[in-house]
Amino acid sequence: MLHEIDFAVAAGERLAIVGLNGHGKTTLFRAIMHLVGWQRGSVVFDGMEIGGTRSLGEGRRTPGIVRLGVAMTPQGDAIFPGLTVRQHLDCGAYTKMAWRERARRRDHIYHIFPQLEALEQALVGKLSGGERRMVSVGRALMADARLYLIDEPSLGLAPKISQRVVDALVDIGLDGKAMIIAEQNVALLSGKVDRMIGMHAGHLRGEVGHVDLR
Repeated sequence: MLHEIDFAVAAGERLAIVGLNGHGKTTLFRAIMHLVGWQRGSVVFDGMEIGGTRSLGEGRRTPGIVRLGVAMTPQGDAIFPGLTVRQHLDCGAYTKMAWRERARRRDHIYHIFPQLEALEQALVGKLSGGERRMVSVGRALMADARLYLIDEPSLGLAPKISQRVVDALVDIGLDGKAMIIAEQNVALLSGKVDRMIGMHAGHLRGEVGHVDLR
């Protein structure tokens, strides 16, 4: 459960929410995307209320939230194993404009993750863990998003692969957009994001460096 969550992320900012697994990071992202029910509170995106109180019918507002410009990469292997890399990326081009520009946007993803271009026709379910994570992140980047929610990019990956994925996320130019990364490995993001806020037992505990994440 989440309790008394209060934070903001600015355009152009890369913010990390860090803490151990099971302490609410994923629930926070799912609440923003209207994928869980919640009792009270407010989620404001670009001046517009997208949350509301006593949220019922989880997922009913999610397509509208995506169209407004919020994209989420779920933790783990949230993939469609029977689709190719190209088909999987195209799934992220959800809006009409993104769909019309999907070829150019795929090329941009291949620039960020060069190994995916050679795997374009490969089934995603047969890729390595790191490659699947790159496809999942790439799918979110195909959208017309102004806020990216990246959930546990290092989960289940070897340290070197985790570093490559995080380095790619850090190198992405935001150009007035914002990115929130949920991660348990503080060292992996240290010095690579604008701010890090600790999370414990559903509470935000302040900026890392002044909090105890145990």
